[in-house]
Amino acid sequence: MTFLEEIFARLDRTQNSPVLGEIRDGKIVSATGAELLALVGQARSFLAARGLKRGDRCALLAPNSIRWAAIDLAMMAEGLIVVPLYARQAPAELVAMIKDSTPSLICCSDESLAAEIRKLHAATPETAFFEDIFRGAHAPAAPPSHHADHDAVTIIYTSGTSGEPKGVVLNAGNVTHILSCTNEQLDRLMDRPQEPDRIFHYAPFCFAASWILLLTALSRNSVLFLSTDLTKIADELKVAAPNYFLNVPALLERVRARIEDGVKKRGGWADGIFTSARAEYYRQRNGQTRLFGSLSLRLARKLMFPAIRKSIGPNLKALICGSAPLSPETQLFFMMLGIPVLQVYGLTETTAICTMDDPRQFEPGFVGRAIAGIEMTVADNGEILVRGPNVFPGYWQRPAETAKALAGGWFHTGDQGEADANGNWRITGRLKNLIILNSGHNVAPEPIEQALAARLPEAQQVVLLGNQKSFLAALVTTAGTNGSNNGRIQSVIDAVNTGLPHYKQIRAFHVVPEPFSVENGLLTTMGKLKRDAISARFAAEIERLFEKKPA
Repeated sequence: MTFLEEIFARLDRTQNSPVLGEIRDGKIVSATGAELLALVGQARSFLAARGLKRGDRCALLAPNSIRWAAIDLAMMAEGLIVVPLYARQAPAELVAMIKDSTPSLICCSDESLAAEIRKLHAATPETAFFEDIFRGAHAPAAPPSHHADHDAVTIIYTSGTSGEPKGVVLNAGNVTHILSCTNEQLDRLMDRPQEPDRIFHYAPFCFAASWILLLTALSRNSVLFLSTDLTKIADELKVAAPNYFLNVPALLERVRARIEDGVKKRGGWADGIFTSARAEYYRQRNGQTRLFGSLSLRLARKLMFPAIRKSIGPNLKALICGSAPLSPETQLFFMMLGIPVLQVYGLTETTAICTMDDPRQFEPGFVGRAIAGIEMTVADNGEILVRGPNVFPGYWQRPAETAKALAGGWFHTGDQGEADANGNWRITGRLKNLIILNSGHNVAPEPIEQALAARLPEAQQVVLLGNQKSFLAALVTTAGTNGSNNGRIQSVIDAVNTGLPHYKQIRAFHVVPEPFSVENGLLTTMGKLKRDAISARFAAEIERLFEKKPA
């Protein structure tokens, strides 16, 4: 069976059980298997009435919701190719993707956003709104259209960290293989319980990893609870009480900082025990121990850590993290609390996943082993190469770029990394981000950026600079700064520099008072740095940095 046939069969088996839920105003609005199938039937009837042909592309532009999932399933069940688009993306960027993918229909939940797009693109295809799609009757439940492995099911646009987004075509074979791998690992995590998995989810479905989690949840015994207000994630987590959920490193860093700040504000006994316990935990990881520290760690595990775990989620078995490198310190922090953080590595072109941590055995700072059926190796330049049934067939309408990406029968990830003797992979940087100093030294910026950010919790982002320069410099963003913390930043830089060779040391920095964001065009929709855009926006400030004589 294909992944879609498996999902429809699972929904049919669980007609009276909740499978999806939206958290609204502190309450859960859920849909059972039968109710979701009914919504899918309504959407299929609407699409069929439009005379769409198998293989036509249809855009889906809306925030996460039960109805989003229903339309997605309906499009695929009708043999259409889904083009999911991010509802918070700038209208001009959405227009570029619409022009590139030329959908026959756009399904949209927001009439004002559709109007903005039409202002910029008079030839916008027909737009159907959710209220119209779900207004009519639905046809009796019918099996989904059967897909051969090579049949395209979606075109997902990359986030475009250093250039124009490209449409990644994924086929049924890609998705079917990946879902078998995700289900296998989640079975290990949950130990095949009788009760359904409880999963919380906030990442937009238009991103590959988020979409794969949706399909995984729909294919297994689980209930997926959808966030509807990103400003209330902490409250929504309490309502969902999940067993696990997908995270980006930025959120885990904020949670860690919130916990540490909360303990510090309590002061006194609590702060002392927590600080001592944390130091002891790291010492024990390195095979060392101290009597007082050991007592502190035992006390914290009994009196403090359970309360902290409960505040995050009383039923948590693990946090799942992907999309960007997670600092080992943050991963160890949650492990100390008794919450495993399982890392996943992959790209849209690899159907979101290449490696996954095994819940039974994983190593902080690594992203796990290659998933079943996948080969990974390292090229002479340190680039990670991948081949297997997870690798996409090509970019939409870009044969030259497809040929380059798949040269030699391997997908060229653009990432640098290495595997240890046990096959666990570590991601060390991005080839395109590599800084080449005029001395000829090559510097991967990510590890240094992470080291600096880990010691500067008030910093929103750190960006290393220096390509074709004689030394390294950095941009540091801190909200609302007036320059009063420059001395602290310099002291942290000095501390980081101490452990680095001379050519990797930061010799100058500039503080940016406004954090980089999606809205100001300096972060991708997945929170990654748009390094080219940042360099262009702060060209004058960067030029002044390198006019200074380094210390």
